[in-house]
Amino acid sequence: MSPELKTLREAIAGYGARPALIAADRTLDGREVLAGVAERMHTLDAIGAHRVALALDNGADWVMWDLALLFGGRVCVPLPDFFSAAQQRHVLDSAGIDTLIGDRHEAGPGSGFTASRPGIGQRRPACTPALPAGTLKITYTSGTTGQPKGVCLDAAAQLTVAHSIAAVIRDCGVRHHLCVLPLATLLENVAGVYAPLLAGAGIELRPQAEIGLQGASGFDVGRFLARLGLSRPHSLILLPQLLLALVSAAERGLPLPAVLRFAAVGGGRVAPGLLQRAARLGLPVYEGYGLSECASVVCLNTPSANRPGTVGKPLAHAEVRLAEDGEVLMHGARMLGYLGESPPAGGWLGTGDLGHLEHGFLVLHGRKKHQFITAFGRNVNPEWVEAELAQQAPIAQAWLHGEARAENLAVLVPRAPGCTDAELASAVAAVNRNLPDYARAHRWLRADEAFTAANGLATTNGRLRRDALVARYRPALDESPSPTACKDETPA
Repeated sequence: MSPELKTLREAIAGYGARPALIAADRTLDGREVLAGVAERMHTLDAIGAHRVALALDNGADWVMWDLALLFGGRVCVPLPDFFSAAQQRHVLDSAGIDTLIGDRHEAGPGSGFTASRPGIGQRRPACTPALPAGTLKITYTSGTTGQPKGVCLDAAAQLTVAHSIAAVIRDCGVRHHLCVLPLATLLENVAGVYAPLLAGAGIELRPQAEIGLQGASGFDVGRFLARLGLSRPHSLILLPQLLLALVSAAERGLPLPAVLRFAAVGGGRVAPGLLQRAARLGLPVYEGYGLSECASVVCLNTPSANRPGTVGKPLAHAEVRLAEDGEVLMHGARMLGYLGESPPAGGWLGTGDLGHLEHGFLVLHGRKKHQFITAFGRNVNPEWVEAELAQQAPIAQAWLHGEARAENLAVLVPRAPGCTDAELASAVAAVNRNLPDYARAHRWLRADEAFTAANGLATTNGRLRRDALVARYRPALDESPSPTACKDETPA
């Protein structure tokens, strides 16, 4: 067993009789966790499992199976329930999965899984692709085009990141972390399980429906707030849309947990205005940044080093620098390679994100491949504008396009069916007043439907499929004059 894994095992043993995992149906101390892990390692040995997909809801079982695979040197492939059936099938087949743990043994007609033990399905995979040496986890990223890509990680990369985060949560006095995101997401797996275990904090694990998450994009904020009130966690990990819902609810007078000490937000662009709203409410929200290719978190704001509008300073294990074109380059914990591709060359990994540094804090501009150039030669990163639009109360989703055009077009999905054009126009004008002219939404129109995975306009985790949106709204992009002009002043 590697030194990193020995340290993790010792940290779990160090809980003694203290609660380590607090689940809906049971609470396990450190000794009980290690006993559960040992039992699962024995089962994996007995059934001859090699590459194992986890298809479980958040709970103690997910964590103990994951640890059993990690300590036993077997490949773990978390299977997100927010992936479509076709994407899940792609994950199982492309990774050469022979064992599926969970309640989805068949994974679709013809998948070949049959029950070998209660809750376990097995098969002989048609193909077992070669993996980079040391691979213990394959996490699949849901990109904006094509099938998800498998990112191969070893134990050292995951636990190196976890140690950096553990130092932060120790400094914040975190003793109780509530897992909000699915454990199949690398962010919650590394920062919400491994890091608290290393820091000696109790980890609360509730089914996703109890947290209020419904599939890829549904969120019941009332249920979420009720759970926060009952759990009273010290720390959370939130996506921007979850933070927006939380802040909006608090602004309407709904109570927030007074014991919260650290709420990390990441996974997408966070509008500075949203962070300001959270600060006014007294929420300890800190923006961070990471990617699966870097084993999750790279940069993070903290109470002792916080600069709103940035994604923080690099964590202890990471170094960041900028390429000549502004692309963010990272050195430190990183993937072994993409499944089925050659290992990355060189010591610095290109992230595909553009940004700049301010006194050691990283400021992100957006994805390099999403940047467009207007007819006047101005570079615009649309995520910046889209994040500002989507934090306006009337707007649920926004897409901005202006490649080689004199005017940028925003396509808006209203938050409520009864939202009026005047309300949308007012929201757009409010955002435009704080933007340079070249980045404004010069005209806008209502989307004919929400951007979802079902209609091909977004990925399963909510990222916009920009090429599909261009094709859908081509007539509006080519229309002149535009259907709706935006003014700097708010309509009366």
